[in-house]
Amino acid sequence: MSPLRYLHLDVFAATLGGGNHLGVVIGADDWDSAAMQRFARWTALVETTFLLPPTDPRASYRVRIFTPHDEIPFAGHPSIGSAHAALEAGLATPRNGLLWQECGAGVLPIRVEGTGATRELLLRSPGERVLATGREADPLLPAALHGVTDGALPPALVDGGRRWWLAEVADEASLRAWQPDHAAILALARASSSMGLCAFARVASDQPRLVVRAFPAGVGIVEDPASGAANGLIAAWIAHAEPHGPLARGYRVSQGREIGHDAQLMVHIDHDAIWVGGRSHTVVDGSLAWSA
Repeated sequence: MSPLRYLHLDVFAATLGGGNHLGVVIGADDWDSAAMQRFARWTALVETTFLLPPTDPRASYRVRIFTPHDEIPFAGHPSIGSAHAALEAGLATPRNGLLWQECGAGVLPIRVEGTGATRELLLRSPGERVLATGREADPLLPAALHGVTDGALPPALVDGGRRWWLAEVADEASLRAWQPDHAAILALARASSSMGLCAFARVASDQPRLVVRAFPAGVGIVEDPASGAANGLIAAWIAHAEPHGPLARGYRVSQGREIGHDAQLMVHIDHDAIWVGGRSHTVVDGSLAWSA
């Protein structure tokens, strides 16, 4: 049994330990889906990814993404972390400033900005659709939003690789202090086949411009410390609803402080292209002794 390379990453961290955990396995080319799922269940991380040779000639590498329970086609922080691991391991080289990730959602571009510890990676979202808007869009939505006042934009159900309910809250203080009804969010997630509810509030200061809290009850998570795909959907909703507003070109996001994390995500909006990302840090780089 030859040991494989295993990286444990801190993704989207503003300060070390503030981001979202990710496990990345390199070299498991002969593992089948059941073996990957078994290891992902053992790590008990929100997601574990496997870096593999691409099957599409356009791609720099291929990634498979597993929760402890299922394989998923796409997610934000596993994509950014896997791109970081591919660069660190020398498995991929940017072409014209881009990596191309092959995953279940297709071949997606990842922008590489900077080098070393300050390098930021930004993933282009795979496309978004606004499915419904307003508190009346779902009979379970008012209960899930109990205790908060709406902000400028109405709630919306948006799909783009993952499906989320999005809700703007009137102010930062209210969002940070909110004690949501997790059972109500779970009921909403199940009824709408969505991840759950992602709430955001605008900030008066220049950086960050948005505070985000994500509650992916639909996949069994109470609160997520850093949510790449959900932030991409928020950006798409803002760009759709306020194409000439102050956030229409991009902004930085603070997430996770309410659960002891300190994540920072960066959003670029180039016309109809949404790019979401940030920095990743390698915390553990070692060998994996595990039988497939």
